[in-house]
Amino acid sequence: MDTLVVDTKDSGIRLDIFIATNKEKLSRTTVKRLIDQGNIHVNGKIEKVSYKVQKNDVIEINQPEVKELNLKAQDIPIQVIYEDSDIIVVNKPKGLVVHPANGNWDGTLVNAIMSICKDSLSGIGGEIRPGIVHRLDKDTSGLLIVAKNDEAHINMSNQIKDRLVKKIYYALVRGNVVENEATINMPIGRSSKDRKKMAVSKNGKEAVTHFKVLERFNNYTLLEVKIDTGRTHQIRVHLSEIGHPVVGDEVYSNGKNEFGVHGQLLHAKSLDFKHPINGKQMHLEAELPTEFLNVLQELRSRV
Repeated sequence: MDTLVVDTKDSGIRLDIFIATNKEKLSRTTVKRLIDQGNIHVNGKIEKVSYKVQKNDVIEINQPEVKELNLKAQDIPIQVIYEDSDIIVVNKPKGLVVHPANGNWDGTLVNAIMSICKDSLSGIGGEIRPGIVHRLDKDTSGLLIVAKNDEAHINMSNQIKDRLVKKIYYALVRGNVVENEATINMPIGRSSKDRKKMAVSKNGKEAVTHFKVLERFNNYTLLEVKIDTGRTHQIRVHLSEIGHPVVGDEVYSNGKNEFGVHGQLLHAKSLDFKHPINGKQMHLEAELPTEFLNVLQELRSRV
């Protein structure tokens, strides 16, 4: 167990920020999880993440040991866009689940990455998703960063938390989008009607999505989308809310199937971030999947 004592200069700082600042190997995300799990005590009591520390507060941090994961490395074809000793960036195919979960321990991105990276993956906080610092929905394709060590994992997690990672998506949506550019600022939370879905909700968390039109077709529009926040299903929920659901989205588009596509035509096209170890500015891109390109080609042929 680690112990921290608050000095006068740190009085008034949020609990999670104070700990993450003073414990370099703990990201704010990890600190929040430890607090939520009851593994951090202030003066012998559990406090909220937002608690403001005071002079002479004694903070005890209990870090559970990282659990050994009984996961199998599997030779699943996946395109590697970039790789070094600290990170690997892959082009996740549509239909591939990112994280293993109950009843779904095989055939995931993690199984594929374990085959590529062998034993070099981070294991922050004992999570059952080694190396994964952010996620994509099962049927969203594109760029995903995986950390090979804990230092890289913490740094990338903090960059994402501080909104320093620029993510650009391409989305083909239904309908003719009138605006050339626009911003959607609507809070998103769990749907009160279906707990498996997300929805725009006044009680939800802040969610900001920017888009601009790249190409217009007959009753379809190709958008470039940038998100400031990373809420679950954010792009899909926001675009559906304004009447332009993503083509193929079987959850947020009233079940309508077009072009024989199953699963949304949403692709994480590019990433801009600083390398977590050497600080070099990185810009990476992944080409659109064949299915996505084929649909665009068909739409262009109709014009």
